[in-house]
Amino acid sequence: MRRNDSEKLQESNCREVFLWLCRRRRRCRVMGPSMRPLLSTDDEVLVDMMAYRHQLPLVGDIVIARHPTQLGQQIIKRIKGLNGDGQLYLQGDNPDPAQNSSVMVPESLVLGRVTSRFAESK
Repeated sequence: MRRNDSEKLQESNCREVFLWLCRRRRRCRVMGPSMRPLLSTDDEVLVDMMAYRHQLPLVGDIVIARHPTQLGQQIIKRIKGLNGDGQLYLQGDNPDPAQNSSVMVPESLVLGRVTSRFAESK
């Protein structure tokens, strides 16, 4: 199954900010260019840490996960594929292979689903 709105990411709205203020969303900063052009270094996103408590991840979801081999590191990637063994194929959106990476992670390492880009105040 694939999420319909997977190629874009909404700006945070009043509801998302309210959920963040109520600690139902976590604010995370993007580090690195692997999700460009959708997300750039220092962009901030809101993450639903409970998103997969009652539903399975879908291809197209943008997730935050623990890196499977680099302890303490978290990554933001898009789910590109699922296999029947609870493994997810995660990959960035950047079309430049030198700026992008992919990784297989167990579903248990996925921490949450990115729900919106945190609106900047300018």
